[in-house]
Amino acid sequence: MKRAFDILIATSMLMLLCPWLVVIAGMVAFDDGGSPFFRGLRVGLAGKPFRMLKFRTMRPDAERLGGSSTANGDPRLTRIGVLLRRYKLDELPQLWNVLRGEMSLVGPRPEVQRFVDLYTEEEKAILTVRPGLTDWASLWNIDEGAILEGSVDPDRAYCELIRPKKLRLQLAYVQQAGFRTDLVILFQTMGAVLFRLKARHIRALELGS
Repeated sequence: MKRAFDILIATSMLMLLCPWLVVIAGMVAFDDGGSPFFRGLRVGLAGKPFRMLKFRTMRPDAERLGGSSTANGDPRLTRIGVLLRRYKLDELPQLWNVLRGEMSLVGPRPEVQRFVDLYTEEEKAILTVRPGLTDWASLWNIDEGAILEGSVDPDRAYCELIRPKKLRLQLAYVQQAGFRTDLVILFQTMGAVLFRLKARHIRALELGS
């Protein structure tokens, strides 16, 4: 049921949003003349690597100039990129990853290999489900850039301030995974993105701050 739901929603949204996706792609390309898309290498189901598609929000040479964590105010961000990140519009191309079966609508956000290599045996359970566009950790950490803003070393700040609870929430999702849970997360994600509403259910998980 989950896979069928993913295909139905991803296909419908891609068709519905197609004109807007073309407009956004044009704006990104016009901003600095580079490719409108970023294809980041991430680790997926069962540890299999795949290319996660996003609208590019940073300079074409961003990976050479810094790490994978991005704070608000990062000089690598483009003008249009700041706006896309604020409303999570840069994530919309991942509907194509969902359609391809590399991702799901709901599931732990995929990580880069170097962070996956740090997983404990317990944390490797995260790789037993498809990574997704959103999950409990995404709702808790709806504005990662704000948490990292002002940090001299965003990657280190990510590991210290975000990663521990993010992993606990991702493990909580794996343990609770089900169609009803997915629907709750999807509706709360829409509220968080559109109205900056904090997901109430996260507090009930009692995983600490």
